[in-house]
Amino acid sequence: MKIDFVLNGTPTSVDVPPEMPLLWVLRDVQGLKGTKFGCGANQCGACTVHVDGSAERTCRLPVERVAGKQVTTIEGLSPDGSHPVQRAWREIDVPQCGYCQAGQIMSATALLAEVPEPSDEQIDRAMSRNLCRCATYLRIREAIHRGAALSRGEPSEAPPSAGGAADAGEEMPR
Repeated sequence: MKIDFVLNGTPTSVDVPPEMPLLWVLRDVQGLKGTKFGCGANQCGACTVHVDGSAERTCRLPVERVAGKQVTTIEGLSPDGSHPVQRAWREIDVPQCGYCQAGQIMSATALLAEVPEPSDEQIDRAMSRNLCRCATYLRIREAIHRGAALSRGEPSEAPPSAGGAADAGEEMPR
């Protein structure tokens, strides 16, 4: 079945079974590998993208439910990594393994679009469905506050030089 939607700003048409999870359409049909498979049970948040601006899990979301909608993946958030939340993630050096970080960033950007200056409690509540096996939750919260500050135009800080995925030669989430 042909399903039309807008993917990262580009009109897209896929010919797949309507019940196919959006995650597999993104990864296997469209070749966008930033959205990760975590649990397959709509529980961990590694597969989070924006659908019409809202953070949505894709591992169990049938592609037919995004027909006519705007879908934004981590690749479409900012192709060069310049989005304030992505910059904050680098400044705070959030990732350890990095696997969940695209989903974390997508949830964080949806939160900041709704609540530009969230409290710790609002952040904790909004991010509670995104799991991080490395337990970088305090750095995630700090990066969300920093992303809010960068969105307000506060100057960028130099990224830290000790530890984390950046020093291990791993690519930072985009």
